Amino acid sequence: MNVLKLANLDVKGKRVFIRADLNVPQDDAGNITEDTRIRASLPSIKYCLENGAAVMVTSHLGRPTEGELTHEDSLTPIAVRLGQLLHKPVRLIANWVDGGFEVAPGEVVLLENCRCNKGEKKNNDELAQKMAKLCDIYVNDAFGTAHRAEATTHGIAKFAPVACAGFLMGGEIDALSRALENPARPLVAIVAGAKVSTKLTILKSLADKVDQLIVGGGIANTFLLATGKRIGESLAEPNLVNEAHTIMDIMKERGAEVPLPVDVVVADEVSSMARGAKVSVDEVGPHDRILDVGPKTAAKLADIIAHAGTIVWNGPIGVFEHDQFAGGTKMLASAIAHSTGYSLAGGGDTLAAIAKFHIAQDVDYISTGGGAFLEFLEGKKLPAIEVLESRVAG
Repeated sequence: MNVLKLANLDVKGKRVFIRADLNVPQDDAGNITEDTRIRASLPSIKYCLENGAAVMVTSHLGRPTEGELTHEDSLTPIAVRLGQLLHKPVRLIANWVDGGFEVAPGEVVLLENCRCNKGEKKNNDELAQKMAKLCDIYVNDAFGTAHRAEATTHGIAKFAPVACAGFLMGGEIDALSRALENPARPLVAIVAGAKVSTKLTILKSLADKVDQLIVGGGIANTFLLATGKRIGESLAEPNLVNEAHTIMDIMKERGAEVPLPVDVVVADEVSSMARGAKVSVDEVGPHDRILDVGPKTAAKLADIIAHAGTIVWNGPIGVFEHDQFAGGTKMLASAIAHSTGYSLAGGGDTLAAIAKFHIAQDVDYISTGGGAFLEFLEGKKLPAIEVLESRVAG
């Protein structure tokens, strides 16, 4: 993929508009609970500041209503954390689309939640043109939203004088290409989480590429249903059982497999007080909820990972936020950390699991994208990258 990269540009004295992905998790009080995405955006920001650019950064946060900015949707906590990490104050600017604010060379400002601007999600050309007028150089560093064509990820790149990929976006493109174009075999993908329907179609495509497809969470429950297992009151999508069958058939025909749980951890509720019981997959009761894989399954998955040449991980395989349901994800994380294969991990919950089990330094590349990470792996064209390619091609 041929895109212009920020590292190759002279930004001195230039107005640089960086679209970052600073959509970090927060607790009920608005405190940031995990700041990997903010830290990942720092190299591009620092490069521009150190080379004398006037820097504007924006991001989305949550799912606001366009045209409205509520307290919950504000980037205020992000501005504070970014300032702490850069060791300099970061002004937060609201109502910024029409300009009317100054940014000095060597200064960075944060522009309020871009998804509060009317026309952002529909990739409105008029909005994109207004934003493009604010800058000399547009930098897309938000790989996490690269699969969406929105005004700050796609439209602005058509109209800005120069459009390029930031350090994070460039690194993502390079790392993911390595896993796709010439992966060391066996290639193992771990796809898990609650978003069953959105990931099942992606699983179909991965079934043509990977040697082992490990599924977890609600996705694994749907696969268990497809094999005739009882799953009690567990999260699943019975209407997608046929899709699960198709995926297992595709894998089987290639001599590959979808290793399903042989034992699980069940409880009657999801809470820190819930008592988990380890049972065979054939002994799940009518009111049980499967919240993790059992120790036999975890050991089996760890063995698969130990022999992998390339590992792609998206999603924890249990409700790891509660320690009694974290065993499977913990063993998976440990196996990835000790693997000699090339490891790639991504997706919000995956980042939280990596942080919880302290394996960040043992994963070869940590992607900040969730849906974009999987769609890229699937080989889909990502609009935000495609538009950068088109600017190079002229």
